[in-house]
Amino acid sequence: MIQAPDLPGWAALLVALLVVAGAAITLVGSFGLLRLKSFYERVHSPTLGTTAGTALIILGSMLCFSVVQTKPLVHELLIALLVTLTTPVTLMMLVRAAIYRDRTSGSEAVPPADGAPTDS
Repeated sequence: MIQAPDLPGWAALLVALLVVAGAAITLVGSFGLLRLKSFYERVHSPTLGTTAGTALIILGSMLCFSVVQTKPLVHELLIALLVTLTTPVTLMMLVRAAIYRDRTSGSEAVPPADGAPTDS
């Protein structure tokens, strides 16, 4: 069942802009996987792109279904809450595991510990 014909033009345009902007931000975040050199640099850009991109896509979804069903729909906020909470936690767990692995293997690419002097 496609309800797109019931969507007014102004809402369709706004939904399209939000979804395309969210997809573009997510795509730009994923380019960081290709462009950045080390794991510790690469891990940040997809995380930020996922959070910001998902927020815009969810706003577009909320607008679309709220206009079509003529009542505010907020169940997408649960999705936004879960993505916003789990993405940074996953980032921290991945980085901590990588730091532990690199420190135990004696790798030179490990970021310094908190409070440790850096070679500047």
